[in-house]
Amino acid sequence: MNLRTALATFSVAALATLTAACGGTGTSGSGDGTTLTVYSADGLATWYESTFRRFTDETGINVNLVEAGSGEVVSRVEKEQSNPQADLLVTLPPFIQKAAQLELLQPSGADTSGIESGQVGPDATFVPIVDNALSFIANPGANPPPVTWDDLLKPEFKGKLQYSTPGQAGDGTAVLVLLQHLRGKEGAMEYLKALQANNVGPSSSTGKLQPKVSNGELLVANGDVQMNLASIKDDGSTFTIFIPAEADGTRTSVSLPYVAGVTSGAPHAEEARQLLAFLISEETQKTVEPEALGMPVLESLKSNGAAEPNTPAAVLNGVDVWVPDWNAVLADLDADLAAYQQATGS
Repeated sequence: MNLRTALATFSVAALATLTAACGGTGTSGSGDGTTLTVYSADGLATWYESTFRRFTDETGINVNLVEAGSGEVVSRVEKEQSNPQADLLVTLPPFIQKAAQLELLQPSGADTSGIESGQVGPDATFVPIVDNALSFIANPGANPPPVTWDDLLKPEFKGKLQYSTPGQAGDGTAVLVLLQHLRGKEGAMEYLKALQANNVGPSSSTGKLQPKVSNGELLVANGDVQMNLASIKDDGSTFTIFIPAEADGTRTSVSLPYVAGVTSGAPHAEEARQLLAFLISEETQKTVEPEALGMPVLESLKSNGAAEPNTPAAVLNGVDVWVPDWNAVLADLDADLAAYQQATGS
């Protein structure tokens, strides 16, 4: 989700970046131990670097990371079924549910006690590792800054607004799903058709929109809380984060956790189970907010105190975070995407 992923140097893993158009498989990590491969939706690179290093120090197992958009990593696993490469898949909903539906995942055996049961797949086939929510970002040059959904329709944002494509990017899919929740399916399509007048065009990666907003090429884009806070901290991005309001002032976002599952036919399934258990351990979950700028998935670690500046709690203060029935979303997704493409002409 962030250009920092192109710059990060991993001592325990070689980083390969996939794109929607083309991509390569990552190379093995250093050392003589086993190397497992993680295919992940982009956005957690900085946290992965320190977390995977600790995992390697404790277990001797190296980790090779391959990053791309939420839909692309699932597509890659599906294409490689005859010769599996990935051991652990990390992506956003509803793409993780799609992976399970396609039988690309296997039961993990993970101890998910302390994690909200509705976020965990049957037999712990998939498990959330970092909680997160949809957000938007605005360049300081947007004056006045947008506050409501209807503000994004204003003519001053023509050619200066972009959101990632539903069906390709997890955050873009979340925009569609949230608008359907707020305005109904017909109302969502009417809104997105109107928004198309300002939209620069499709984007399979939400993270690529961040530097464009920071440098002023764009004034507004979608994102997610974890990714946007991390970009401000790690990259010095100058944008502000906001949750668009409805006309009555209410602000609603949608829960977008990073969710992991051991892949079917994983070359190193046991090591992948070890890594998943490590990621949801209390020790690792305590690092999620300070290092990843996400929210821990263990209920015991969720912040209940005053919201500190530049934290997820601060961004989401006063916001209703809605948790969809992602299986229901997935069941309608193909039809909804067809309706979206017809409405927007994209």
